[in-house]
Amino acid sequence: MIYDIAVKHHLTPVGCLTIFANQDGVTRIEFGKLGQETACSPILRQTCQELDEYFAGDRREFSVPLSITGTPFQKTVWSALMRIPYGAIPSYSDIADDIGNAGAVRAVGMANNKNPVPIIIPCHRVIGRDGSLTGYAGGIEIKQWLLDLELSPEACEAYESGFVFSRPATLHVLQ
Repeated sequence: MIYDIAVKHHLTPVGCLTIFANQDGVTRIEFGKLGQETACSPILRQTCQELDEYFAGDRREFSVPLSITGTPFQKTVWSALMRIPYGAIPSYSDIADDIGNAGAVRAVGMANNKNPVPIIIPCHRVIGRDGSLTGYAGGIEIKQWLLDLELSPEACEAYESGFVFSRPATLHVLQ
């Protein structure tokens, strides 16, 4: 079944984000102003509100529904990313271990790279084992900015107590 896609340009502290959604949820977020805006849907309004709250430091988790496609492996990685606590900074190796495939570090990196909804699925929280920021769709400067936003004393305390995947995933994916 094909759904109409609604498009919204949303200005944020990291620049304009283009948000795409169908009737089931957000399908994609891109950095920059892409395409023509359409009539704003309730899902797009909710997404903009939650992003504004996140950037203001008032939101740590997103509840907007997602409607994304990917391979089974990508979906597994994206679900793991959704469980990364706010302020935690795991490595790609940590994610590979979490999904039970310690040898899949590079594949985890590629799935991270294909994340269709950055910020909401927090791929910016994942770094190289050596502490390097590695790549990010919005650029390394935006990745650093997002990590700095999340580094509150409370978040640092949670991270120093040990990285734990504790937040339940709320990922809705298309079959």
